[in-house]
Amino acid sequence: MRPLSETQSAAPAPVSAKPPRISLKRIFRGLAIGLSLLYIGLCGVLWFDQAHFIFFPSGATYLTPAPFRVPFQDAWVPVPFSTQENLASSGNSSPGKLHGWWLPNSSSNRVLLYLHGNGGNIASNLEHAVRLRNFGASVLIIDYRGYGRSTGPFPSEARVYEDAEAAWQYLVNQQKIKPEQIIIYGHSLGGAIAIDLASHHPEAGGLIAESTFTSIEDMSRRQHVYAFFPIHLLLTQKFDSLSKVPSIKIPILFIHGTSDELAPFHMSEQLYQVATGPKQLVLIEGAGHEDCAIVGGDKYKNAVEAFLKLRK
Repeated sequence: MRPLSETQSAAPAPVSAKPPRISLKRIFRGLAIGLSLLYIGLCGVLWFDQAHFIFFPSGATYLTPAPFRVPFQDAWVPVPFSTQENLASSGNSSPGKLHGWWLPNSSSNRVLLYLHGNGGNIASNLEHAVRLRNFGASVLIIDYRGYGRSTGPFPSEARVYEDAEAAWQYLVNQQKIKPEQIIIYGHSLGGAIAIDLASHHPEAGGLIAESTFTSIEDMSRRQHVYAFFPIHLLLTQKFDSLSKVPSIKIPILFIHGTSDELAPFHMSEQLYQVATGPKQLVLIEGAGHEDCAIVGGDKYKNAVEAFLKLRK
């Protein structure tokens, strides 16, 4: 190898390229913006699509009361007072009508208006409706719009209140039932609907609220996922029974299972405490959300039968 001459120079050493500097501040800013947009989006979903987190209707394929060997008739109840806003939002040209079953009991002049909970349809509640009929009352059980064979838009708080009122008017105006003979019955969410209806009809004979709750806001507090959202600001479907019960002066029977994990029995205790009219609270030891009558047996039966015989 020849030595380098004085005029020759060694090749320059390669210069390593510096990696681009990563800005943690920029990364965190991007994450914060992304999370903020996601949070706002989720709040928007809770606001605009709230009804779909509350109502779970099922369709029109179900059994009829025929297997229970009790007399029954199909009942079709018009809903003439739907608002134009409701009609426009549903895309329908008519307000819809409610389907229900009329289960007459010739041995009693008492009539029970049955308002079911947020899931299923009237068929899901058929066994209990027949049970209540056999306790000593004719029963009208109806599906809200969007449930079963009832027509109309997807349910909302305002609409199910309208539907309950339509059923009341049907009994009074078409069936010619005296208001004081009508007992309003509601289970779970139906209890909140029944409480609202009773608050508008002091002429009713009584109210039975079974396995119900104080408000949707109180129920949401039981779900940890909602703790991250300002539910009190986002709620459009409130079902605030706690604020309505004090105005009801007709007799009220609250029934609740002590092992109810969906709507804890202390909610019925709270409703009972604020009630100002004739009232009774029956707690069924060991019963859950759906089985008070089965677990309670004679205790449940005797309480309901006695209440049906009350006169204002």
